[in-house]
Amino acid sequence: MAPKTCFLFFLALVSFSAVLAFAEEDDPGLVMNFYKETCPQAEDIIKEQVKLLYKRHKNTAFSWLRNIFHDCAVQRCDASLLLDSTRRTLSEKETDRSFGLRNFRYIETIKEAVERECPGVVSCADILVLSARDGIVSLHPSYKSLQLGGPYIPLKTGRRDGRRSRAEVVEQYLPDHNESISSVLDKFGAMGIDTPGVVALLGAHSVGRTHCVKLVHRLYPEVDSALNPEHVPHMLKKCPDSIPDPKAVQYVRNDRGTPMVLDNNYYRNILDNKGLLLVDHQLAHDKRTKPFVKKMAKSQDYFFKEFSRAITILSENNPLTGSKGEIRKQCNLANKIRTTDDEP
Repeated sequence: MAPKTCFLFFLALVSFSAVLAFAEEDDPGLVMNFYKETCPQAEDIIKEQVKLLYKRHKNTAFSWLRNIFHDCAVQRCDASLLLDSTRRTLSEKETDRSFGLRNFRYIETIKEAVERECPGVVSCADILVLSARDGIVSLHPSYKSLQLGGPYIPLKTGRRDGRRSRAEVVEQYLPDHNESISSVLDKFGAMGIDTPGVVALLGAHSVGRTHCVKLVHRLYPEVDSALNPEHVPHMLKKCPDSIPDPKAVQYVRNDRGTPMVLDNNYYRNILDNKGLLLVDHQLAHDKRTKPFVKKMAKSQDYFFKEFSRAITILSENNPLTGSKGEIRKQCNLANKIRTTDDEP
């Protein structure tokens, strides 16, 4: 190669390296305290709004957990689940799956509060993730009014919002409560969440309720023999019809002992065959998961440790960062004018 050609090649290589370095500097990815310069009060606003919403609407307790599962597990953590187009598609689907569509309005309430302080800065995707973190907590000194009782989980920020609905692929990525445990392990495994992480994530069933439509196949026409016979009368009382009335709100609390606290009582229940869903029963009896169920039943600290690790992995699932996606003005609508590169 001639000296001049070598010199030109060297210049081109240096220029390319500089472009890459600039791109990396321009897109730090997810980091702790991403908004410390652009909106330093953002996380405090989100925290306070979660507290206020919990005081007014106790049912928000499980909503925060459900939001992060249903959004981040479907290809990426980009708040696509909050889009009106997603909600319309999911509500029109003939399915007995519940996506908590009514509760998305709470994210919009938080977004409005953040926008008043820092317009156009904080993404709906980050609000969704941070509200889940703050909704889980009660033991942290700043969260004594909350009741979930879960661990404080430091989470990175810097996500941007997607512009496309992913409603058509939700059921492809999101495990159903009555799928086989193998399918559940595979779907979460594709996100990098290992077996103890999956066992910990399903511990979220400690909180909230299960609608009768998800249970009746275990009660009618015959009661599933795997259910603890002492628990069956309560289930039958709460779900008296083989075909639940769609207009009635019929449900069974997931954990009768501590129904609004995220704790390891769930694992003791499912080992005692009091799990409401098929996946709960399988979790307690499958040879791949049972050892972790037994360990979490004995140690809440171990449960919290694995739960925190799994939530962190879930929250960092393939996010849009840098110039990808956008910062929505409203969480239910993509911005009308595209000002950045769209996501792939």
